[in-house]
Amino acid sequence: MFHNVHRYLLVPAALALLPLTVAAAEVSLSGQASVKYTPDSARLQFTARAEHNLPETATQKVNEQMERWREGIEDLRDQLKSYSDASLNLYSRSVPSQERGQEPERRAVASQTVTFTIDDLSLLNPILAEAQSLGMDYNVGPHQFFHSDESGLRKQALAGAIADAKARCEFVARELDKQCGDVININVDGGHQPPVPMMAEMRSATSDAVSEVGSRELQARVSATFELR
Repeated sequence: MFHNVHRYLLVPAALALLPLTVAAAEVSLSGQASVKYTPDSARLQFTARAEHNLPETATQKVNEQMERWREGIEDLRDQLKSYSDASLNLYSRSVPSQERGQEPERRAVASQTVTFTIDDLSLLNPILAEAQSLGMDYNVGPHQFFHSDESGLRKQALAGAIADAKARCEFVARELDKQCGDVININVDGGHQPPVPMMAEMRSATSDAVSEVGSRELQARVSATFELR
């Protein structure tokens, strides 16, 4: 009699545990967002270069060119960020002789490179004009333009991607007569910049002036699993 009572008491306890083993419904989906922006800053590099038979003469010519450069940008100097002109180089190269049997001529090549950034693109054309007037080497391409708050733009794109994932979860939940619950896991592919489309330094036929810097797009994507309840 005692043993039978003990057995019956175990049955409801076992049944009470059964609901805990039922898995909650889940939904996995992705969200994405993009932020369009126009670069407002640029990283620039200019090189003064000279050749001569004598290394000291080539070096002197570069020094004179750099002095004229410093004088030309004097009024803009305070607006050039992270300015450096400490990159110096001196080497020799062979120039093939025009006469058969003669030894190649050795030429000394001296150069000095200037690097800096600007956060006001209205300075760009005056700087380019100065460099061009001095015969300095430079190249201006899409990779040199950037936004001064790209970190903030990445966060903005990521916030949009997360909001998009949550909105999709809520849509799916409504269609299933459920509610979108807690996030079970999330994989973040933070703001990244895809290959830049044709952006634009539009140049006139008679000058090296930059007339337009095109827009870019920063994208972010997340993959998330939500609980449905």
